[in-house]
Amino acid sequence: MTQQRTFPAGIVHLALALGGFAIGTTEFATMSLLPFLAQGLGIDEPTAGHVISAYASGVVVGAPLIAVLSARVARRTLLLGLMITFALGNAASSLAPTYGWMLVARFASGLPHGAYFGISALVAASLVPAEQRTRAVGRVMLGLTVATIVGVPLANALGQALGWRWGFAVVALLATATAAALWFVAPHDRPEPGASPLQELGALKNGQVWLTLAIGAIGFGGLFAVYTYLASTLLEVTRVGPAAVPFVLAIFGIGLTLGNLIVPRFADRALMPTAGGLLLWSAASLALYTVATTSLWAICVAVLAIGIGGALGTVLQTRLMDVAGRAQGLAASLNHSAFNTANALGPWLGGLAVAGGYGWASTGWVGCALALGGLAIWGLTMLVDNGMEAVPA
Repeated sequence: MTQQRTFPAGIVHLALALGGFAIGTTEFATMSLLPFLAQGLGIDEPTAGHVISAYASGVVVGAPLIAVLSARVARRTLLLGLMITFALGNAASSLAPTYGWMLVARFASGLPHGAYFGISALVAASLVPAEQRTRAVGRVMLGLTVATIVGVPLANALGQALGWRWGFAVVALLATATAAALWFVAPHDRPEPGASPLQELGALKNGQVWLTLAIGAIGFGGLFAVYTYLASTLLEVTRVGPAAVPFVLAIFGIGLTLGNLIVPRFADRALMPTAGGLLLWSAASLALYTVATTSLWAICVAVLAIGIGGALGTVLQTRLMDVAGRAQGLAASLNHSAFNTANALGPWLGGLAVAGGYGWASTGWVGCALALGGLAIWGLTMLVDNGMEAVPA
């Protein structure tokens, strides 16, 4: 039997992060290209926001479905299949002739998203000591955060120069490159003995899994409520030219990257207190945004702070590893269903506020309320945790 070559953990993390880069580029670039996409498809911007919700719905549906049905599939094989499917979905998005077909293509593109990040997090964590798990997950998530600095502004600039469809075509190429990289470096593995769909579904019986998911589904919605309409806010309220939009988007990405570089070090020592601190930080940052929209420099500061709060996703990913028991695949994937529930909820509520005549800046208040809602669920989670610790063994 030929022995498979083993690559260093850092190389594997880099390949996994490349997939995160592709996913982050399409997820956030779609938001940044919303005005141009709406014009190209002949619809208004609130209607175009449903394209984002369609992608998020695909994540919400795909993550648990794929995790359960693939319980007996090796993680390496699953990662390859997910990234190839993601490439095809984005290629279809770049060619969608109508709004209806675009909704279908974006839903299909979202199906692999949650499962890819969930399985990537498990693979990344398995390659390092237990006390470094959050940092390993953070390295994979750096692909997504770097996408908001490099991929999204470039896709936005490319979309303005050549047409919004090119943003999706580039993502399809990135996904194909990721599949090739994983083919070479992802560790060969076998499914866990006894793994089955029923074992994965066991995660759904755990109340702490549901509470953790609820923190993300509500608390993270504030970030998306603001980011979805950031380009429109910059153009309509801040009164900057289109050329300044990619610059502010990059500031947001710098915040996300800083959060995923710094916060995991604290989370590896005090996981849930770090999550609570991030939710407070997010609520304050989103409130600041509401009064910062008229100044370019002020909105840059607010957007940077909001981006730092995005490290909540990495922290909750590790939390799910702790509470999921043997149903690791489903729980890890459901984390991204939760965040894309937030991705659907935030833009919807933010759009309602704008359509109701409260102005583009009102998305910040919507976001602040969602962050505080996540903090309330975090408090309930801590009470349940403490109650469980107080019960005698």
